[in-house]
Amino acid sequence: MQTGKSLPLLAMVSTEAIRTSLGVIGNITAVTLFLSTVPTFLRIWKKRNVEQYSPVPYLASFFNCGLWVLYGMPFVHPHSLLVVTTNGAGFAIELVYLVIFLLCSDKRKRLKVALVMLLEIMFFGALVLLVLTIVHTTQQRSTIVGSISVAANILMYASPLSVMKLVITTKSVEYMPFLLSLFCFFNGLCWFLYALVPFDSFIAVPNGIGSLLAILQLVLYATFYKSTKRMLAARKEKIEMGLAVMDTSANQNGNVAHS
Repeated sequence: MQTGKSLPLLAMVSTEAIRTSLGVIGNITAVTLFLSTVPTFLRIWKKRNVEQYSPVPYLASFFNCGLWVLYGMPFVHPHSLLVVTTNGAGFAIELVYLVIFLLCSDKRKRLKVALVMLLEIMFFGALVLLVLTIVHTTQQRSTIVGSISVAANILMYASPLSVMKLVITTKSVEYMPFLLSLFCFFNGLCWFLYALVPFDSFIAVPNGIGSLLAILQLVLYATFYKSTKRMLAARKEKIEMGLAVMDTSANQNGNVAHS
């Protein structure tokens, strides 16, 4: 007799279990996404030079993560702990990246990055003040913060496209990290599926768009991967030839001095 009543309950439990599982996977893929550029920053730190790497993806991610931490707070959008944990980790990781970028940049680029960071922090502070003092219901707070977060999330996913012009011009993907684009795709897909049960447009829309943008980046990477390998090999050969010429000259100068 209880079968009819237990079926909806079972379906609800199964739906919640699926959503939680997707949220956990989303956390893993998101943290992996944030950590995917560690090799890039190790290279920057070793060379003490940001070369032609763009700060835009890291500035966008820093701002995006801060907004989603706010969105997931109980006083804005209750029952969103998984959103807070993953974006809290991302916020801290992106902050470390930006500090390294500042330390290894020239004065002009350092000033620009610092100014953008300051503007982002000021905007975030003003938004927190707004939702705590003027808006009094979680539904209204979710709508305001969620709408802004959607725009920031799309910006984060689109930010690697800032180097597309450089990639197309140089026919090289050297300064467009592959892992960043790859995990942008996986992360966007996971959070898109997470937002379907139940449907949350603020999470589904930006992550769905993010998955599509990541696919474009991966297509671009595949297009110019071989030409990049050839360019890097040619550059390495040129450097080795230059070193060989320098060694030959040094030996000849040494022989002349002895004679």
